[in-house]
Amino acid sequence: MRGIALFTIFYLLGIGLEKGLSVPLPANVIGLALLTVSLSIGLIKLEWVDAGSSIAIRHMGLLFIPAIVGAAAYGNELRAAWLPVTLSIVLNTLFTMLAAGAVIRLWPDRRKEHDVSRSTSA
Repeated sequence: MRGIALFTIFYLLGIGLEKGLSVPLPANVIGLALLTVSLSIGLIKLEWVDAGSSIAIRHMGLLFIPAIVGAAAYGNELRAAWLPVTLSIVLNTLFTMLAAGAVIRLWPDRRKEHDVSRSTSA
């Protein structure tokens, strides 16, 4: 339950920042960014959110139902604009994959592990 409570707290913090500072990002994205930073600096321990995240991942399909219903409600509009929508999805997916790869390569701990494995194998 602690993990779910922490997710809720960070989501509420995201709502506060979105509304209070007029940040042009969704509250859930702001909350997850804050949670990620908190985990990275050790403010929040991974064990505290592990069980809650497992529950969320287990029920991920259920969490996507509103988005699927929303897409179905706008089916005619999506069919009319299929090319820009498809290009947007493909280009955003590629950009996200490239950005994630760049972050992993630049992450300091990851680089140290990579350098150590290189020196031991040489």
